[in-house]
This record gives sequence, structure tokens and C-alpha cells, in this order.
Amino acid sequence: MSEIIDSRSELLFLYDIENANPNGDPLNENRPRFDTESSVALVSDVRLKRTIRDYWYEYKEFNGLDDRQDIFVRETTYDEGDKKYIKDGKRRARDFQEQADIILAKCIDIRVFGGVIPLAKDSITYIGPVQFQMGKSLNKTEIIEEQGTGAFASTEKKIQATFRTEYKIPYAVIGFNGIINEKAARYSRMTTEDKSLLLEGIWEGTKNLISRSKFGQSPLFLLEVEYKEPFYIGNLRQRLKLDYGEMNELQIRGTNDYKLDISELLEALKENKEKIAKIHLKLDSRLTMISNGKLITNISKDEI
Repeated sequence: MSEIIDSRSELLFLYDIENANPNGDPLNENRPRFDTESSVALVSDVRLKRTIRDYWYEYKEFNGLDDRQDIFVRETTYDEGDKKYIKDGKRRARDFQEQADIILAKCIDIRVFGGVIPLAKDSITYIGPVQFQMGKSLNKTEIIEEQGTGAFASTEKKIQATFRTEYKIPYAVIGFNGIINEKAARYSRMTTEDKSLLLEGIWEGTKNLISRSKFGQSPLFLLEVEYKEPFYIGNLRQRLKLDYGEMNELQIRGTNDYKLDISELLEALKENKEKIAKIHLKLDSRLTMISNGKLITNISKDEI
């Protein structure tokens, strides 16, 4: 059986998006979330967790059938008479006999991300070992508007189809800071196998965002720093820069237009080398990294 996580890890994940909507705001016409002061795109931690959950459910088949793992936070239904209804949290908990031990054993998303388990007369809250900050783009970008016609009329006896409006980001490199807290893992029972599935879900889940509004997103960079003690550097994303030379930042449209400058990140890792146990990096071949103007092909503890 896989062991409970017993050491802290820090995560840094980058992906790029081209002509798509990374995280629509339902209260603002589903426009991409955007910081108008700094002109950067925003992606909520909830969106990233949804990406990972969807990957586990769709591609790892964690659907609870045949003794498989399950996803607690997902839409499930029940029948009442001739109608089908969506379950609330309490009814979902009944699928696991309202037993916290069963939920933790079966539901990887609760072990990893935590959650509130609503019971008949009470609730149990698990703080997730894995937490992400709000994702932000490393480059300034803008929201573009695309209009087109639909396939159908809005009502009967119309001679023209409806119009639709879509809001997209032309190009952005989105960065997420993350943490895996070994203290919380003791209570939620997150295992080393769960961590492997988390990293797989981050990378492969992003690759498999292939809906109409999400298609065009690809993982670029996934760094895990394992520590020897309850410590983490923090703000890893903020230590990265895009080097795009003389190009106008708003004209960036792909990885050929820039290099990822990791100078400040490497300096922070070097300063804390004695506290680091291991460094793992997964990198897309399209991405070029530099440090102090020199080409870098990998990040490892032996090389910092």
C-alpha cells in the first residue's frame, strides 16, 4: 500500500493558451477572468482543480464502479418518480454511508484537495494538502471579441439565425504556484501514489482540455521541489520572466516569440539548496529556458 505523504513539496506549473478562454467568469458574460490594472489573465484555483478532477474521472475512470476510486465533488443524480435530480452534498455523502473513513479511502479528490463532508446532523471539514494560488499570466494580454451566427433562430417564424459572441485570450502563459502540505496529508490520508496522480492530472488534464472554449491549452513546465523539512521558498511564479526582446508584449503569439528567464528562480533554489531533497521537472520541448542569458536545458539539485 502507498505511504502517506511525509514531506513538503512546492509546485510551479506553466501552460500556454492560444485563442481560447482559460477561465470564463459566469457573472461577466463568461469573459476570461482578467486584471484590468495589470492587463494579465487570471485563472482560479478551482478551475485547475476541476481540470484535474475531470482527468481522473474521464481518463483514469475514477467513477466508483467495480471498486475503483471515485471523485466526491462531481455531478451525480438520483431518480424520484419519473424525474431525475442532481444530488446535493448530503445525498452524495449517503453514497458512502456517511462514513468519513469510506470517503477518504474511496475519493482521491478529498484526500488531495480536502472538502466539507455534509452529514445528516453535522459536517466534517478536511483541509486539503494541495493548495494553489490564483493563476496569472506571465505576459500582458487582452480580451478579444469574436462574433458569429448560430445554427438556429431564437424563436419560430424568424428568417435569420441568432448571433453569438465569444470572448478569448489571443495568447498567454499562465502560471500557478502550488503547495503540498505534509501536515494536512496526515489527516486527509493523501499518499505518494495520490501525488503521482496529481502531477499526471495537472499535465495530462491540461492537454485534454478539448472543449470548444478550452481547446488551445498546452502544458509547458511543471516543477516539483521536495523539501527535507517543513519549509518552502514561496512565490516561485513571481521569480519567472518572459524574455521577448524588442517585441511588443501584446504581440506574443507562441513559444517562438520568447524565452523563459529562470534566473531569479535558480538563484532562490541555490540559496535554499541545503533544505531541498529533490527537484523534478517536466518540460515541453517547445519551451526555451535561459538564465543570465545562457541556455538552460534542465533544473536539478545537482545543477543548481
